[in-house]
Amino acid sequence: MSMPRIQMYTTATCGYCHAAKVLLRREHLPFEEIDLTMDERGRAALVRRTGGQSFPQILVDGRPIGGFKELVQTLHAGGLDAAELRAA
Repeated sequence: MSMPRIQMYTTATCGYCHAAKVLLRREHLPFEEIDLTMDERGRAALVRRTGGQSFPQILVDGRPIGGFKELVQTLHAGGLDAAELRAA
């Protein structure tokens, strides 16, 4: 099974963003970070895409899973298995 594509939208001063990055690195899960600290248009587009206004916003294989709390729940439920996430 292939590794899921993880994208994380962050801001520079977000403590939960930092915690999510630490957690993903600890789990050896590569991710792409998109910093929206100074990007109001990017933030607006993210809200339209995910419905979430807080940071981080995490997408797995293009599917929004939420923020840090949801990332922890997903990992505790069995990891970031892309096939399981697509079926959810």
